[in-house]
Amino acid sequence: MVIRMRHTRSHTANRRSHHALTAPNLAVCKNCGSQHRPHHMCLNCGFYKGRVVIDLLAKKKSREARLQAKRELIQGAAEETPVTTK
Repeated sequence: MVIRMRHTRSHTANRRSHHALTAPNLAVCKNCGSQHRPHHMCLNCGFYKGRVVIDLLAKKKSREARLQAKRELIQGAAEETPVTTK
């Protein structure tokens, strides 16, 4: 179906007046001072409303230990495998 009437620039602009992006509202963490989304926990320290929701330090340590074990496993497998050339 064909559009019967042309939209003028002003009508097009009026329609698009609500398309503007707005900056997100951010709150300041009382524990570490970084910015986070309101009513959400801080992604840097894991605090929300003055209490620890997720212990991010312990999570980071366990992740580093897991990655280090994986690196050692890969390094050990690479040393055991002899390289053959033809």
